[in-house]
Amino acid sequence: MVFTVTPLIAVVCIVCGYLLGSIPFGVLISARAGLGDLRKIGSGNIGATNVLRTGRKDLALLTLLGDGGKGAVAVLVAQAIWGQDAGALAGGAAFIGHIFPVWLKFKGGKGVATFFGVALAAAWPVGVGAAAAWIAMAMVFRYSSLAALTAAALSPLLALGTYQPRSIAALMLLMAVLIYVRHRENIQRLMMGQETKIGGGAKPAGPAPSDPA
Repeated sequence: MVFTVTPLIAVVCIVCGYLLGSIPFGVLISARAGLGDLRKIGSGNIGATNVLRTGRKDLALLTLLGDGGKGAVAVLVAQAIWGQDAGALAGGAAFIGHIFPVWLKFKGGKGVATFFGVALAAAWPVGVGAAAAWIAMAMVFRYSSLAALTAAALSPLLALGTYQPRSIAALMLLMAVLIYVRHRENIQRLMMGQETKIGGGAKPAGPAPSDPA
């Protein structure tokens, strides 16, 4: 079996993890700061990249920490109480909650920050390896989306290569697949050479390419 938790514990992990992951930190932080509805700014994405378009680096950092932190907290709490498999369940649910948040009619972010939070908490060697891949790709090619896609693709392989439990490998595979699904437009622009590079400048409010994270 992939998971070694009881059905009741699994339900608790999934429900609590999902609700925690559904908290839209970018929307809440931007509104609290008087910036209005983040979904009506730039690309409309609720992640840190779009918050950065407002010119508020401090708020973007808070959003990044919130989105990553909720994934890590979901894993660590469930893991501390019921073990690593329960942590994987809660982390996966938190990741899905960020992408499909009930509070925003299931229209959420792309999950990269939450992915790293979950990965680092669930299996730090995988998280560190994925983060190193992101940094290397971002430095060489200057595409945040390509860096995220590379990190996501490597995460299941890193889980297998570091002999993580099957639940962790399954978690990494799930997140990788969903990250690719959520980055469909970015992949198309990369193939056409139209993707915005890191440091390429913020887009004005209104129609904008979807954020890479």
